[in-house]
Amino acid sequence: MNLFTRTTGIASKYLVQIIIVILFTLAGVGLVGRSSIFKEALTNIKGNDKVTDISRYKEVRHKLWSNGSQIKYFPTDIPSDATNVSLVYSKGYLKGGNFFQVRFKLPQEKIKTLHLYYQKIAQHKFRGGDTNDHVNRPNGVPTTYFYTSGSDYYTFPAVYEILVLNANNKSGFENKWIRGDSYGVAIDDYASEIVYWAEEW
Repeated sequence: MNLFTRTTGIASKYLVQIIIVILFTLAGVGLVGRSSIFKEALTNIKGNDKVTDISRYKEVRHKLWSNGSQIKYFPTDIPSDATNVSLVYSKGYLKGGNFFQVRFKLPQEKIKTLHLYYQKIAQHKFRGGDTNDHVNRPNGVPTTYFYTSGSDYYTFPAVYEILVLNANNKSGFENKWIRGDSYGVAIDDYASEIVYWAEEW
């Protein structure tokens, strides 16, 4: 074997290795690019799916929320005497992460009547807190966050009583709550406010 043949063989071997490295690099860049695009798309979906416009309450209540049994106790319309109304709805993305919450102030007597009614039919009762607190209490269940708080603080103050009307563990594992739903009301007698909520995950 002459020197030229041996040099050509070595050069070919290195050339193949260089081509393989280049191909793997390009493939990696392509995957990173695709995952960035996918992540951005999910972010846009999540942001665009949130509804806070109270004029869309009836649309969310009657059309967008798919499971009517979870929100059958929500008012058909925002009551005419309701004030300080706020709404947050998100259909989430991929699987689960849906929530619907409407909060408003009513005359004191109406709030007291509603409070007594919901206390009688509630399956679980909590004072203040949020879903993380509630699920970790003895015999606890997931509830909700205070999405309509008007701030970045999503925990209900202790003046609120959170009344769970139903909670369904759909995960197939007892007390794991990987998949499920819950719904109910949160009531503050002092501020004369009620929050109707429903969650799916």
